[in-house]
Amino acid sequence: MIITTGDKAGEAVIRRAAALASRTGGQYVPRRHTSLAKMSKLHGDEEIIVVLDGGARLVRPGGDTVEFHPSMGFIRAKRILKGESDPMLDAALMSPGDSVLDCTAGLGTDTLVFAVKGGRDSAITAVESSASLSALLSEGMAYYTSNVEEINDAMRRIRIESGHHLDVLRRMPDRSVDIVYFDPMFREPLMDSSAIRPLRRFANSDPLSPESIKEAVRVARKTVVLKEKRGSGEFARLGFSEQERSHSKISYGVITVDREK
Repeated sequence: MIITTGDKAGEAVIRRAAALASRTGGQYVPRRHTSLAKMSKLHGDEEIIVVLDGGARLVRPGGDTVEFHPSMGFIRAKRILKGESDPMLDAALMSPGDSVLDCTAGLGTDTLVFAVKGGRDSAITAVESSASLSALLSEGMAYYTSNVEEINDAMRRIRIESGHHLDVLRRMPDRSVDIVYFDPMFREPLMDSSAIRPLRRFANSDPLSPESIKEAVRVARKTVVLKEKRGSGEFARLGFSEQERSHSKISYGVITVDREK
């Protein structure tokens, strides 16, 4: 993974790019007006993170580009700040102050919603197995700025962890987080939008394993939640009770942890 900047980056952005490369094991390459296609060819790497003033962009020269943006997470977060409900939070039985482990973060849309609901006393961790998406998410959550200060604060509080969720779960003590959340890439996408298509090509498309769910149940204090297509066989395969949402193409499956055990 190459880490670089835009052509007219200031010193602060250059320092951020170098720090990101050091933190992630990527290769920092000064831009020096080099095209991304040429940079990719020179250094033999197809994935490039371009660090920007307000976040970052993930580029595959000649192919896909993903720029960090909270998208629907921003809209949902504003609704929560107005006191409205959110079906994901309802399924998770989340209360302010709860801790959350988002095992399949992607661009952090759902992670942001958890962080806004959780507030300043919560601990929200986003795990992403794709090194390039994790780097993009790290820069985006740290530097993207919206026009809502509470949402900006929530983004800054999110801790990003790069790696496979099963490895992360195995290292965690029993009953160490309130909610464990999974939103894996659907085997069959609900939509082939220009926003989702590039993300699918960078993200991990492996199905969830029963071992991951077993570890999640061990780690969780309240609930383990799975987001999937309505009627998906994944709910039954992995032991989740699907919540009724007949008006939506998306459902949430829940395992409520028996805290008496």
